[in-house]
Amino acid sequence: MTQDLAAASTEDTELEPLRVIVADDDALSRRVVRDVLQENGIIVIAEAANGREAIELSLYYKPDVVVMDLVMPEIDGISATRTITGREPGICIVILSSTEDQEVGLMGLRAGASGFLAKSVGVDALPRALRGAKAGEAVVSRRMAMRVIEGLRKVREDGSGMRPVRSRLTSREWEVLDLLCDGRSTEDVADTLVLSAETVRSHVKNVLRKLGVSSRREAVEAARRMRAEMIVPAEQVK
Repeated sequence: MTQDLAAASTEDTELEPLRVIVADDDALSRRVVRDVLQENGIIVIAEAANGREAIELSLYYKPDVVVMDLVMPEIDGISATRTITGREPGICIVILSSTEDQEVGLMGLRAGASGFLAKSVGVDALPRALRGAKAGEAVVSRRMAMRVIEGLRKVREDGSGMRPVRSRLTSREWEVLDLLCDGRSTEDVADTLVLSAETVRSHVKNVLRKLGVSSRREAVEAARRMRAEMIVPAEQVK
């Protein structure tokens, strides 16, 4: 089970206990996860029964990791993940889902999650997986890791379309920035994303503020620098 995780080995012993929030609309599932985590020295500081609670509790407590179910009332797990990581990039999200659909898993990763695990792997794998996520490891199956690699192979050499896993920009703001990198005007961006020009201007304003720049040109340059840092030249790979 844990052998199928594409994550490097992590020391089980930490100086400080991991602080975790468990989000799942099934009370029994929450209890099972909580019990396993606590038995392994992980502190469950709160539980959420829906996506809205997951967001509110995460922003209030600022846990190390959130174990996030996908299908929940009010706000789904992917939307909650996007909101949490957009507001607090330092919080790791590990999605725990009843589905093994890799496309759904990739959606979760694009939303900012550090990992995606199917519930079929069993809760016994969770403590090590969560510690790995906190240590900066990607907690995914080997099959999903291959899907990510296949996606990277399709990326243009200039890195266009690549987005850092940890970013203050939301997915929509990255879509706007991608189009700005292609030299598109406000009207073009609005037409492509089916938004009003005023909404696009609002997104651009947020992008400039979050990147700490004062013009669209500087935002494009900042995006290119971030993408350049993600691309490792072949001659540097040992």
